[in-house]
Amino acid sequence: MNTAINHQGLDDGLPSDMQTMIADSVERLFAKQVTRELLERFDDGHRADSLWQMVVDNGLPGALVPEAAGGSGANWLDASPVLHAIGYWQAPLPLAETMLAAALLAHAGMEVPQGPITLIQTGHRGDLRLVEECARLEGRAVNVPWARSSRWAVVADGSHLALVDLRQGAITLTAGSNLAEEERDTLVFANASSQAIGQLQLAGLQEPVWHLGALVRACTLVGTLEAVVDKTVLYANERAQFGKPIGKQQVLQQYLAQMAGATGAARMAVQVALRSASEWFLGTAESRGTLAFDIAVAKVCCGEAATLAASVAHQVHGAIGFTHEHTLHFATRRLWSWRDEFGSDAHWASVLGQAAIAAGSEGFWAGLTDRSL
Repeated sequence: MNTAINHQGLDDGLPSDMQTMIADSVERLFAKQVTRELLERFDDGHRADSLWQMVVDNGLPGALVPEAAGGSGANWLDASPVLHAIGYWQAPLPLAETMLAAALLAHAGMEVPQGPITLIQTGHRGDLRLVEECARLEGRAVNVPWARSSRWAVVADGSHLALVDLRQGAITLTAGSNLAEEERDTLVFANASSQAIGQLQLAGLQEPVWHLGALVRACTLVGTLEAVVDKTVLYANERAQFGKPIGKQQVLQQYLAQMAGATGAARMAVQVALRSASEWFLGTAESRGTLAFDIAVAKVCCGEAATLAASVAHQVHGAIGFTHEHTLHFATRRLWSWRDEFGSDAHWASVLGQAAIAAGSEGFWAGLTDRSL
């Protein structure tokens, strides 16, 4: 399998031609198609099937898949505008999950089926296990994203990756949703079969779906954070009290500065993790020791920023921000939902803390500075 990836933009910190092209394409698409009416229809239970077909026609689900396997051959930095746009426009699609699932399947040398494709990491959110000798699955998986919309699931268990047909009779589904009304279902596997199983050789990541899923959520969170900042600053400059915009009040300026600062820190942490992921898939030895650390830091920063931004945004907007008539809730409900998925900021902070304790007084500073805790 051809694993060649464009190096442009990795060394100089500038966007590559592919990243710019992807960003322009997805921005035009979502700016036109992800309307308030579409989001309201989604909240009422109508899937955005026509929008999904558009992203398929634009090749976005295969952005992280090598060209030799039928994808675009983009690295994580190149493809990040797609994830950012999902968050910024609150696009109600299983696109992020399908992009990651397709990338993992291709990396394992397995055929990538037509999406949507969902993701499950054993050892988290349930007791699902893969019996490797017979490639069967037993147990329960909770909060599976977009399971009802997906024909296929990628199940990661150690170094094994299984592709599972969710429509087989040995799997039962109980519908659920997060605060954003996105599908988060419970699946029960009763000796379910795998369509295919492969080896996933990813040095440094023992739980690839859990870690890379956290990176995907962090990317979408940054997009949503920036949307919330834009909405809040705009409202603060338009809403007038006592003859002047409320954004002129010093206390609100301080709140807005805190929100913007936290968003900037989250954006930078995600950029570092994206660069590590791009280098890691290229096989760079250094990134193999830093990717897990970088993802944990990014998810912590994004989760903390999401909590702060949602609070500040609703304080600035006041009562109108809590109404369905205003569009703020489309973003803040996703902040509240996504900050806890694939590990909350408290979970990843605990992971970092435990690593620091294990490193001891002699290994702490070295592990922190070389991002290997």
